[in-house]
This record gives sequence, C-alpha cells and structure tokens, in this order.
Amino acid sequence: MPNTTVVGAGIAGVACARALAAAGVPVRVLDRGRRPGGRMASRTLSGRVTDTGASYLTAADGSPFADVVADWVARGLARPWTDTFAVAGPDGVERTTSGPVRYAAPGGLRSLVVDLATGLDLAQEHAVERVEPGPRVDGEEVPAAVLALPDPQARRLLPGDLAGRLLGEREWQPSLAVVLGWDERRWPADLHGAFVHDDPVVEWIADDGDRRGDGAPVLVAHTTGATAAAHLQDPDAAAPAVAAAVRRVLGVGVPPAWTHVHRWTYARPVEPREEPFALVEGIGVCGDGWRAPSKVESAWTSGHLLGTALAAQLGARPGSR
Repeated sequence: MPNTTVVGAGIAGVACARALAAAGVPVRVLDRGRRPGGRMASRTLSGRVTDTGASYLTAADGSPFADVVADWVARGLARPWTDTFAVAGPDGVERTTSGPVRYAAPGGLRSLVVDLATGLDLAQEHAVERVEPGPRVDGEEVPAAVLALPDPQARRLLPGDLAGRLLGEREWQPSLAVVLGWDERRWPADLHGAFVHDDPVVEWIADDGDRRGDGAPVLVAHTTGATAAAHLQDPDAAAPAVAAAVRRVLGVGVPPAWTHVHRWTYARPVEPREEPFALVEGIGVCGDGWRAPSKVESAWTSGHLLGTALAAQLGARPGSR
C-alpha cells in the first residue's frame, strides 16, 4: 500500500511527517514548490538571502518546539535575535516594546524547514489535484492523508461536504512582503524591527541585516491586508507607496536603491482556531490556521500533534524507526 501522504512542505507538513516517521509510519511529502519552506520563505536578492515570509520564530520554555530550536541554535542554523522591537505610528517611532526572545536564521528561515525535512521522502514540484474520502490522493488509496496548507488552498482539493467538516468557514488575509535595499544603513542600529499601527500601507518592518546578522542595508516591510488586496494582480505597483511609508515611519531621507515585492495571497488566518488540528476519517488538516495564535511555533506544534495522533490511529509503535 502507498505511504501516508502529507500535502505541503511548510513547517507544519514537515513536522507532521517527522512525527509519523519517528513512530515508524511510512510517509511521503508532496509539495508543488521547488523547495520546502512554505511561508517560511527566503530568496536570494542582491547577492544575499533575504527572508520574505515569516519574520522570526519564538519557542515557549519547556515546549517540544523549544528542544527543536535549541538544536538549531547549537548547530548554528538559528540564533537568538532580539526581545525588543520598536512601536511606530504613521509619523514615526514612538517607543519600544519587549517580549519573548525572537530567533532568526543566518541562512534564512527556509533553511530551518530544509533541515527538518532531511531524510524524509519529499517530492517537490508535485501538485496534488484531489483528496477524497477513502482516503485517496489523486485517486490513489492511502492509509491517511494530511493537508498542511492554508484553508483556501486545502478547500480546493477537498469535496465540499468534507471541506466543511474539516475547515468550516475562515477568512484569510493577504500581504505583500516588500524588500527595500539601500547603499548604506540609514536607520537606528537598534531598530531590529517595528510594529506599525494606524498606517494604511505597512504594519511591520524588519531590519533584515540585523535579523540575519550581516548588517546589510536591507529592510523588509509587510503591508496591511487592504494594501495587499488592492495590489494582488500587480504586486510590483505597490512598491512606491510602501517605500514612501517606510521612509516616513523611519525618517529615511533617501529612496531605496532597489525593491522586490513578494505576494502572499493567503498570508495568515484572520481568526486562527484554538484546536491544534482536525482529523476526519483518515484525512487531517494542520498549520498556522490552528493552535492560535498564528505563528511559526503554532504551525510546528499543529503538525507535530497531528502526526502523533495519526501514528496512534494507524497503530504505530511510539519511538520505533
């Protein structure tokens, strides 16, 4: 019989597959992209890797994910970044705020998902068309199937009644990640990042040079949902307005030397669920639409818990290989 199938090689799907594999369940991961990572995306721009998806990750003390992050840190794949960000309004930086330690990755956050996927049966550029009761994936009967995808993408693969049982009705918000590069750094050295409130264009700005640790004069701004929705058909057209907003908020007098825009049609759920996952008749769904609040740790935990539950359901032996 074919292996249990996970659709989606973001951190939730890979975490689910690793939990299944650790329990001795044969599993394959199918992903339509060229590389694993999903919305923990990184891209080489102007000769360096830049994070264009998730901005950072956190790990609650004593959690299973904290052990994963500690291993990444020990091997130099992740590093503590900061616990302090700026808070800004449309007219500039107002104060700072502190919270949990945020972790970044010198090789880009995608590199962490690539590491987690090591040793898994992973097929890239494999687009799945249909997941049906049985369960069946594109007509092939499988022991179990997992959709580790944003709700709107998962819904397209499922029959309507099953989609309703698994997903219900949830709204997802788009975003544009706009990378802005200068010839030299023109903002405070201790900026790290800035949460922006009451601005119609941007809601978060990350200092990518500080985040990556190479000091590059690169910022990544994430737009409001309204700005993204207005530019989904032509994302590059949003770059001038985003650059102007970033310059206004941070007091940067010189326009960027270059920009790059990445469109996230389904960036995040408006209201993530409290439940960690859904599982109906051998078909499961997981990701950052579950285990609120929506963040990297939640996505990993959602996938890990679903993989653990499926392994028990399939009769695997915990800890077997």
